[in-house]
Amino acid sequence: MKTAMRMLSKTDFIIPDWPAPANVKAIQTTRNGGFSVAPYHSLNLGEHVQDDALSVTKNRQLLRQYLPSEPVWLNQVHGIEVIDAAISPCLEDADASFSTHKNVVCVTMTADCLPVLLCNQEGTAVAAIHAGWRSLCDGVIEATIKTLGMQSSDLMAWLGPAIGPKAFEVGHEVLLAFMTQDTQAEQAFSPVGNKWLADLYLIARQRLNKQGITKIYGGGECTYHNSDQYFSFRRDGITGRMATMIWFE
Repeated sequence: MKTAMRMLSKTDFIIPDWPAPANVKAIQTTRNGGFSVAPYHSLNLGEHVQDDALSVTKNRQLLRQYLPSEPVWLNQVHGIEVIDAAISPCLEDADASFSTHKNVVCVTMTADCLPVLLCNQEGTAVAAIHAGWRSLCDGVIEATIKTLGMQSSDLMAWLGPAIGPKAFEVGHEVLLAFMTQDTQAEQAFSPVGNKWLADLYLIARQRLNKQGITKIYGGGECTYHNSDQYFSFRRDGITGRMATMIWFE
């Protein structure tokens, strides 16, 4: 199957703005530039959201033109399992992957959850993390850093588009879950009626800082409030998925 030489435009994806080594490459897709029709319009990359399978395949082929290899797609389960993308098959149950091998593409898919990318200063290790609130709370960032087995001071992070602190309304049980893990998480919650607004970006920064990572970039986009650019499960319910990918050459 061919995509008739169709290409994504430069506005259809985002190149993370961070001082990663020159050989480290990363791409954040948006919802634009693909073949899917409403409500998945148009660059839906998720096979599990009931979109037309042919459209998803064509969308992934569009993306493949910009990658050195097929991404190692995960079956994300909101846990803390971390896999080595260089030796793992696609669709393992996991919420993070890493690689210390060239041209192996680590990927996470999101539509409100927080994508986190990591790399080291030498450009010899990368990781992609799916940090939904449950996996973030339970320690998926910490598990990934531990699996990498590197000095935290040698690592940097980029936070991709996620539901923002003015949109992510949660119940008291979510606040308690985070407070049980780390009391400073209270700083990331603001009361609204009998609910709370949660700041996933702040919590991720807290967790990264606690692990010794201070070089943190990104973290300013809200998927919920930017319907032209991003998919949002909280906003739309039935919707597509974006991909956040990283590898090194």
